[in-house]
Amino acid sequence: MRFQKFILILAILFGLSIYVGCSSSKKVQKKILNLSIASRSAWNADNPRLYKTHVPVRITVHHEGTQLLLTDDAAKKIKRIQTWGMGKDRNWTDIPYHFLIAPDGTIYEGRNVHTVGETATEYDPSGHLLITCLGNFEKQEVFPEQLSSLIRLIAYCSIKYSIPVETLSTHRDNSAQTTCPGKNLYHYFENGYVLAEVIKLLK
Repeated sequence: MRFQKFILILAILFGLSIYVGCSSSKKVQKKILNLSIASRSAWNADNPRLYKTHVPVRITVHHEGTQLLLTDDAAKKIKRIQTWGMGKDRNWTDIPYHFLIAPDGTIYEGRNVHTVGETATEYDPSGHLLITCLGNFEKQEVFPEQLSSLIRLIAYCSIKYSIPVETLSTHRDNSAQTTCPGKNLYHYFENGYVLAEVIKLLK
């Protein structure tokens, strides 16, 4: 009888530990999903054209490629990227990226996440959720606010779209034609810092 009571107590304690663990995990997820993202209207986006749909299964990071400072107007810059991408030189359906991060850490909504992104190189972006940091990180350093937002956005996308963080890569990992996202940002992927910080957030 004592043994049965002991087993019952163990079972109750085990059940409580699972409940507490699940409750804690849900709180972490809720906090991560409560990420501030500026809508397309914040940068006066034009409507997209008809586009090819996909299900994002991996996260890929870019840099936009032209220098941008904290004092520059990021919203106007994003609008110019869309205008250029949808113009006669590229004729894309929309801005090429799903999310864009300004030097001050502001995260902007880009194209629909379920739309295949665009790239000026040879890799097929189908299945890739594209995040870009505004700036040229071959020439300038990554702003701390920008790096922090990038880490939080990767965690957000991993939870919201059920994408394993192990799929995380950069443009240059998928293309032999580019150094994107620039050596000063790529460094944080090469040494494992970004992935480690994302995993820490998710835990």
